[in-house]
Amino acid sequence: MGEITDFDSLRRAMTDNAGRPEGPARNARAEQLLVEAERLGLPLAVIEALGHQLKVYNYSSEKDKMFVPFARLLRMWDERPEDFDAYEVHSLHWVFKWMSSGMLDQPHVPLASIEKWLGEMEHRYRLAGHSERAVRSAEFSVAAHLGDLARAERAYAAWLAADRDDMADCHACELHGQGWWQAERGRDAEALRLWAPVLEGEFTCAHEPHTVLASSLTPLLRLGRTDEARAHHLRGFRLVRGMESMRGAYADHVEFCALTGNEARGLELLAERPAYFTDTGQPRSRLDFLSVVTLLMERLGETGPGDRQVPGPAGRTWTARELAAHTRAEALALAARFDERNGTSYVSDRARARMAQRPLVDRLPLGVRTTVRPLSAPTVPVPAAVTANAPDLPDLLAEARRMSDTLQPNAMEAWAAVARAAEGVELGARDRAEIVDHEAMDRGAEGAELFERAAGLYEEAGDLGEALAAHTRAAYVRALTGRVDEALAAVAEPYDRVLALYAEDATGVRQAASVLMGRARILMRRVLDAGEPADGTVGETALADAETSVRELLTLVGGYAGDDVRIAARGAEGQAMLAELAMRRGDLEGAVDLFGRATAGFVEAGLPWFAVEYEAQLAGLAHHLGDISGAERALRAALDHGGAHLEAVGRAQLHLQLAEVLGGRGLFVEASEHALEAAHWADEAGEGQTYGAWARQQLGGFLLRRERWAEAAEMLESALPDLRAETHGDGAVVQTLWWLGDCLSELGEHREAAERRLQAAEIARHWPEQHDHATLAHLAGESLGAAGLPAEADRAYARAGDLWRSLGNVHGLVRSLRARAWLELRAGTQDGTGAARELMAGAVRECEAALGAAGTDEEARGRLVAELGHTHRQFGDLLSRSASEDADDDSIRAALEDALSQVTEAIAVFAALGDDALDSRTGAELAAGWLEADLGRPARAVAHARAVLAAYDGPDDEDETAQERRAEAEQLLEIREQEAG
Repeated sequence: MGEITDFDSLRRAMTDNAGRPEGPARNARAEQLLVEAERLGLPLAVIEALGHQLKVYNYSSEKDKMFVPFARLLRMWDERPEDFDAYEVHSLHWVFKWMSSGMLDQPHVPLASIEKWLGEMEHRYRLAGHSERAVRSAEFSVAAHLGDLARAERAYAAWLAADRDDMADCHACELHGQGWWQAERGRDAEALRLWAPVLEGEFTCAHEPHTVLASSLTPLLRLGRTDEARAHHLRGFRLVRGMESMRGAYADHVEFCALTGNEARGLELLAERPAYFTDTGQPRSRLDFLSVVTLLMERLGETGPGDRQVPGPAGRTWTARELAAHTRAEALALAARFDERNGTSYVSDRARARMAQRPLVDRLPLGVRTTVRPLSAPTVPVPAAVTANAPDLPDLLAEARRMSDTLQPNAMEAWAAVARAAEGVELGARDRAEIVDHEAMDRGAEGAELFERAAGLYEEAGDLGEALAAHTRAAYVRALTGRVDEALAAVAEPYDRVLALYAEDATGVRQAASVLMGRARILMRRVLDAGEPADGTVGETALADAETSVRELLTLVGGYAGDDVRIAARGAEGQAMLAELAMRRGDLEGAVDLFGRATAGFVEAGLPWFAVEYEAQLAGLAHHLGDISGAERALRAALDHGGAHLEAVGRAQLHLQLAEVLGGRGLFVEASEHALEAAHWADEAGEGQTYGAWARQQLGGFLLRRERWAEAAEMLESALPDLRAETHGDGAVVQTLWWLGDCLSELGEHREAAERRLQAAEIARHWPEQHDHATLAHLAGESLGAAGLPAEADRAYARAGDLWRSLGNVHGLVRSLRARAWLELRAGTQDGTGAARELMAGAVRECEAALGAAGTDEEARGRLVAELGHTHRQFGDLLSRSASEDADDDSIRAALEDALSQVTEAIAVFAALGDDALDSRTGAELAAGWLEADLGRPARAVAHARAVLAAYDGPDDEDETAQERRAEAEQLLEIREQEAG
């Protein structure tokens, strides 16, 4: 911090402090600066320091400190108004509005004092000649806070009717207040109509669109406009996250999380701002915050255990139940203080209503990662003995058989219920066989022994065919654990015996098909073990044996005309096996056809959920073959057929694949929707660091292409912590950083954009191909320059230039030289101006050298000629701007003549390109015309203007550029005519 020695240094110090982050540190510095101002002995210095102190207090959590400096400032005005300059007079009256809202925020300030202050404000505004608009706005705020709806409506109407003057709040702030009132009165659509100009960026200020985005969340949810609500949350929270003074808006975002099934994100928001629980400088925003924390905690108690640990006030640990009780008590106590002051129950009623809200959306995926996940409420099974109308064992058995006979997804759960109900009950061999058989299926690779036991029970029950099928299932389990040869040996006898039994009509087609399918599956496992693709004699033999076994199965079931869906499923699975064998042989088109038959078979049998696996494979094959539409159809079918039966991880994968396909077709809106779903389901499956990171990365890219920069940045920043080079590839990491840098640049966060671009460049530096490295270094230079870091920007551009030169990329090299020239000129020194000229001259030489070495590729030569023309044009602009206003006339004239020479070269170069460079040529013509005018040669200036008008005299020259060029040319002619007159 520099020493304060005079008024100028004080002003510089206050400007620097105003740019620091909101909070106590900035406030403390403002207090120090007031002491320094008093030492200068200048009344205006003290006035400005008090005004600075008021401003930083207002934009902080210490708003209650505003009253003392304002009282002092007002006393100084009343005693010596001549000490105030025009700006400070305006500022003094402006701060009256802060005082009225500040009094409302403090429950210890009596209502009579607030009403008296409104009268004082009205009196002083009238004396100063100001409109009553700001006064009526302040009165409206008081009435709305009190719950005096009639007075509030009157004040609202008077506010809007009064003339706008320089005491009125900015358009953005006024529209926020007006929309807020409409939403309070239940007119959500009207509120959003009023807010539209702020949301669309037409009106902005230091706190807008921040608060409008926050205030719009619940109205959007109530209207069912959930996509907009999600976007406003992501965009708006990014704006308020670092602003200490915006606790009320922050509370709106916490509330949004509680109302949309995003309790985990709500907890993360609380963890970021522990001081919001206890900061007392603005009690009204604290009440808002405590109310929504209560809402969130009680929602957590409904969806999970109340004793889970949550973020809360510092100094101890909190459970959700404890924090809910604490914040409810604190909020209601604070509301009671306001009501005691106001003489109503309005504030308490509103707080209770806010805490009692019910979710407006069961589940609204946001896409961003969360580090905490609310636990679902545990389900405690009720003992069968005390459950009213509980099904008995025969009913359970009948239902389980029905579900397994029809291959329903939840059949295993039904058999588990049978097993529990059968404990201690004497059952026949058949019933016991089925229970053990399904328990074995549920065990997976550990079920071999149970399958053998089931086989014995089936045989005891007299069903030899089903016993052989169980033996075959036991053999297949061995194959799954890598014992394929043992499995083949074990299945040989069941295979021979079941065929003999079937030939004698001693068993059914279902049992025979089960054995043949088990044997085919074992042989398919041998194909997998033989390598990818099939390798040598062993592989070919395995393929042939597997195909023979599958075709034998298909022959068996092919003539079946009954309604047993299990037999139809065997046929469909057999087609899928042939598809996999075709893939092994490299017959991808054949595999596509066979997978299509398989999925159609499952769907026709009423078993669409079995088709999902093969539709996913079909999508991959179609994509590989370039059939993007086919891939899209298969993925949509898989999602549709899987429905509620899809596991979370499978749903995430399908949505992610479909998002990538749609993104590749440029359908970024729908691609975004599927990427969002993919991220949600990946998180649900516990795969947030794998598929979830991919989905967030893709979603960020789609949002970027839709120019939704803030949402894209949130998504990409959320993806980065989970993206790992070893898991996702360093290309994905670089792409994410690259996209994020682009977003941050569009948002004006240039220093952060430079950081991301440099991180990406550092990774790309190690790649064999250096084009990405060069591009990222160049982009980093742009960001560093925009961030006001010229030395760092020059180094980045120099690094990019060296890379462009090594790659033989003249265009990149020339542009890096031009960028460095402009950086040198902006340095404002004599040495900088000389360096700028030399760099730009170097860019011209590089273009000319490349043209001299160019071959006969006319397209490449044309691009180089255009680059040369742009370089001459920029050289001219640079030289014209290098003429310092305090230089002598001869120096200024010489600089303008040099500039004109370069612009004239640009005209000639662009003219050589014909109509392809028409707009570039006319732009240079106009630049030359203005230079000629500045050099006192009006006739030449007019000639350039007329050349532009002649260039656009055709009927087709109605585009925006042509209109702008003609308008500027006519302006040049008009000025010349005026000067001649």
